[in-house]
Amino acid sequence: MHKLPSLGSLRTFEAAARLGSFSLAADELSVTASAVSHQIKLLEEYTGVQLFRRVHRSVVLTDVGRRYANEIAFAFEHMATATQNIAKADKSDILSIHSSPSFATQWLMPRLSRFSTIHPDIDVRLHAAHSGVDMVPEFDIDIRYGTKLSAANTVILFMPEEVIVPLCAPALIDEPNPIHTAKDLRHHTLIHSEATLVGWDDWVRPKPSLKLNLKRGLHFDRSFMSIGAAVDGLGVCLESLLLAQREIEMGQLVMPFGPDGLTLLGHNVAYLASMADLAKIKAFQNWLFSELAHTEQWKQRVIRVVQDRHIKS
Repeated sequence: MHKLPSLGSLRTFEAAARLGSFSLAADELSVTASAVSHQIKLLEEYTGVQLFRRVHRSVVLTDVGRRYANEIAFAFEHMATATQNIAKADKSDILSIHSSPSFATQWLMPRLSRFSTIHPDIDVRLHAAHSGVDMVPEFDIDIRYGTKLSAANTVILFMPEEVIVPLCAPALIDEPNPIHTAKDLRHHTLIHSEATLVGWDDWVRPKPSLKLNLKRGLHFDRSFMSIGAAVDGLGVCLESLLLAQREIEMGQLVMPFGPDGLTLLGHNVAYLASMADLAKIKAFQNWLFSELAHTEQWKQRVIRVVQDRHIKS
């Protein structure tokens, strides 16, 4: 690094050049006029050029002093801008999240405003894709579906077990082909989610007497598409209560056979161990699992309500 004059002498020179007076510069810097004169003298000795002409009791910049003053003023302005920018960056952190598309669409996005309200100093960047990602340097957090190989320096946190049940629009339970038992599915279109850990064949397997044509029906490669198709009354989907919570709460989907279904560890959260102590990682992790706890409580309430209805019926 090139050797520079002292910051004090440069500050003094900038003030004196801008104000055109040693005494005014002294007032601004809260020093004496003689201290200003001394700093200017040191700077002139350092540069080897005369920066001011002393005319009676006033001072005037020399031509070289004026050029130097313009450069120094620009440098101080640049440093001030850089300081403001770094101060803003410190107050507004960026959290980059990669998520499986269905979790992002069905669960995360409807709740993100709550995170932003609690943590207004963190700006979220959400990217949803099914393909794997490199968390260095693209993303801070990866919300995954299923089990994926992870580097040894990666922290993996599993979300609560998910319950997978048949879901359909309320109208499908009634006439003309009511759904009361699993056999009634023979008269309805099955909606298949191809990128899930379990499917209709897994649901049918423990029911050897149930004969369904599992090759027919609507096929989608994303759960949020299957859920949307079920809401539109196009058939019966087999999906997670976690992902379909909003539609069930709104009465757009019901569980024709109750809450008993397949259970699995579907989603997990991954981030680099080296980032575990970052405030933004801790903030999102705490918020996420707090929200998941609320979802888990909702799920248990729904299960109890549905079970009570089945017992009474």
